[in-house]
Amino acid sequence: MLLSVKQLGEIFLDRQGVKDEIWIHTVCDQASVLQSRGLFIPLSEASGELSEAIANGAVAVIWDKNKPLPPYTPNHFPVFYTSHLDIAVSEILKHYIEKLNGDIDKNMSITNFKISEKKLLKKNKQTYDIAVMLNVISSKQENNGERRG
Repeated sequence: MLLSVKQLGEIFLDRQGVKDEIWIHTVCDQASVLQSRGLFIPLSEASGELSEAIANGAVAVIWDKNKPLPPYTPNHFPVFYTSHLDIAVSEILKHYIEKLNGDIDKNMSITNFKISEKKLLKKNKQTYDIAVMLNVISSKQENNGERRG
């Protein structure tokens, strides 16, 4: 399952730009990383500039609403505002896991989470490795006696 701009609009009501069904292939906190159809989340000053993230494939951004958006940001570019970027990552991950709803398919397209902010990873007791998340979901279903299909 791929995350979409439309789904992000369900989480972040304060937003601007297009609201179309744009599929997110990557969630990344580093502008310098290639992020095919990426959602950029600048968690710290070390994350880099939005312009670099766009050049590396970002198609949307989660932005700190207390900071001015760079003037070069295209009008149509999806921007989702939040006061807490670290909490936003957790909300996105939680929403993504809920939407998966146990749908596990070897050929399924998935959103790749590339989060490198060490403080955030230590703060949250959740993993951002999609393979581990899918395994946890699968284990919970097996333990509950759920069967799909």
